[in-house]
Amino acid sequence: MARLCVHTITTKTLPIEQCLEEYPRRGITGITIWRQALEGRNCGTIARQTRDAGLTVVSLCRGGFFPGRTAAERQRAIDDNRRAIDEAHAVGAPLIVLVCGAVPGQPLVESRRQIAEGIAEILPAAQQAGVQLAIEPLHPMYADDRSAVNTLRQANDICDSLGSPTGLGIAVDVYHVWWDPELESQIAQTGAARRLLAFHICDWRTPTVDLLNDRGLMGEGCIPIRQISEWVDATGFTGYREVEIFSNRWWNVEPRHFLDQIQQSYATLYGSTMDHSAGT
Repeated sequence: MARLCVHTITTKTLPIEQCLEEYPRRGITGITIWRQALEGRNCGTIARQTRDAGLTVVSLCRGGFFPGRTAAERQRAIDDNRRAIDEAHAVGAPLIVLVCGAVPGQPLVESRRQIAEGIAEILPAAQQAGVQLAIEPLHPMYADDRSAVNTLRQANDICDSLGSPTGLGIAVDVYHVWWDPELESQIAQTGAARRLLAFHICDWRTPTVDLLNDRGLMGEGCIPIRQISEWVDATGFTGYREVEIFSNRWWNVEPRHFLDQIQQSYATLYGSTMDHSAGT
């Protein structure tokens, strides 16, 4: 399963050391590390342990949350993103996923302007560290406080406004963009611009009982994941398919059983295509 990656937040009840043991046992070859999984640990040690486990660090989650009502708030976000860049470099992550942020009551246009300014501010440090940045559009239900970037078109617009700098691109998460009537064409545009840096998968359950923590295992919901995967692959993207599931329901299941279910659902979804080598 060369293209299967799992986020540590997906199995957040497992310490990262156990993730490094359990993931390879199920043919998982990639890991995206969430910053809270690194708390109290030496990033260099985790990098070595990850290599020893035969896992590739796909990305670090997350940076972003740039908008703020005051200059001081915005500067705190810049400082935190610089720390994230240092952590990504130390742990061997080539990419940071940006959840861009928003301020309740602040016009979305202003939040997007602050997002572009924040990215421009940290981009030189990321480039110097050899770390790419990926803007992740979030579903519009999060536009109030989690992200003012809600479509691939908006993410592409930000990249364009910054002059399409090297090292800046987009993360496509099916949970957030599956509803977009422009999705196929925007994926194609993102790929043509060489901006498609990451691809996240999970499912949308009906009914959804929690807007943040009720995501489904692939096949449990209504997202056409295989079709979207084909659009992504058609751009030439051969990177990891990253399983990112926020779910109170699954977090209450024994995590090793959950990992077994991830392995099975991935195999069912992708069949013979699942062993194509990962890499961008």
